[in-house]
Amino acid sequence: MPVLDFNGRALELNDEGFLANPAEWNPEIAAFLGKHEEGIDVLEEKHWSVIHFIRTYYLENNIAPMVRLICKSTGLKLKEIYDLFPSGPAKGAAKLAGLPKPDGCV
Repeated sequence: MPVLDFNGRALELNDEGFLANPAEWNPEIAAFLGKHEEGIDVLEEKHWSVIHFIRTYYLENNIAPMVRLICKSTGLKLKEIYDLFPSGPAKGAAKLAGLPKPDGCV
């Protein structure tokens, strides 16, 4: 299991870059993972709208939202979401939101 140094503490990831312990998530970890795992230098307002929506949805429903619902709830088009998260909303956005890898995500 890969371990990253996050401000002097060990941050464990699974083999695909998702947090091994999702309870450790915080916005600083999201920004760190964005840079080091997804190649996103700065998380902007649109990134955060997606991250906060899918994180809240997951915590309330114990499942990641469908992409169509992410688009509808954030007002972003699918292409915009892929532009924001090049590895996709299921993988990239979920990873930065501290969720486990969604089912059906390749």
